[in-house]
Amino acid sequence: MNSDLNQKIYVAGHRGMAGSAIVRNLVAQGYQNIIGRTHTELDLTNQAAVAHFFSEQRPDQVYLAAAKVGGIHANNTFPAEFIYSNLMVQNNVIHQAFESGVKKLLFLGSSCIYPKLAPQPMAENALLTGKLESTNEPYAIAKIAGIKLCESYNRQYGESHGIDYRSVMPTNLYGPGDNYHPENSHVIPALIRRFHEAKVNEASEVVIWGTGTPKREFLYVDDMAAASVFVMNLPKSTYDENIEPMESHINVGYGSDITILELAHAVARVVGYAGKITTDPSKPDGTPRKQMDSSKLNDLGWQAQYDLGTGLVLAYADFQKNYGV
Repeated sequence: MNSDLNQKIYVAGHRGMAGSAIVRNLVAQGYQNIIGRTHTELDLTNQAAVAHFFSEQRPDQVYLAAAKVGGIHANNTFPAEFIYSNLMVQNNVIHQAFESGVKKLLFLGSSCIYPKLAPQPMAENALLTGKLESTNEPYAIAKIAGIKLCESYNRQYGESHGIDYRSVMPTNLYGPGDNYHPENSHVIPALIRRFHEAKVNEASEVVIWGTGTPKREFLYVDDMAAASVFVMNLPKSTYDENIEPMESHINVGYGSDITILELAHAVARVVGYAGKITTDPSKPDGTPRKQMDSSKLNDLGWQAQYDLGTGLVLAYADFQKNYGV
């Protein structure tokens, strides 16, 4: 691990689920100089504001965890916002990091970058080999652009400027700090809220979207944070030996997946809801299966620590603390 605990580290999106987990991990490891800005303090879609921030703060490292995120409904309803906001944030942060002399940056992508019908589990070389899932294509295109932006700066300025910009692609995340909005959240927080409200209201039935047959892989957010810091601090020679110049991202997954219906039953058990669970096939399923091949990261020495059962208990405790009634 990097021994310089006094480096100035900027975590973009430090109040979001992913960014706050990265901050927790860095603090636990003893890093002393972590900075962040709220959206009110710094609009990352504003190029001039981001340029001023970087020229003034001059961080040594950047974790780019800021993003506009949401579930199927949000991605389908606000496609223009998802592609525009994410492209702007990425372009501004990565370019201004370069302009201010930042040598090391880690970009957080998403498993949705892979084709809808990619071979399972999805390896890094599946990128750009087929059509994307239509419901989140704009978001996925933005994340692919972020990977390619990092790669392009490495290719053009790696030797001349010492640029070392890396990318990790986490699978579906959940845990403390998640978004529990009734319509715009991802599947686990949406199910936690739905089953909690059904329990409180003594509802006899909960209906979940789609057929319940798609399979998804879920990673507790603190595992993602540990993996991110691990990848950021890999020796450059080790990192370079395990990637290609135009295939430089590394998958971060749990290692196994579960059907949405199985997940619903698991969440119901954790929440304590004992009613009936049914499916609504008229609603979209999304991609049939999305499991990451994380063997590259595992071979480098990292493994997930939180199983789904433990993670769901911790996630529900967070929901009760911050949103429960």
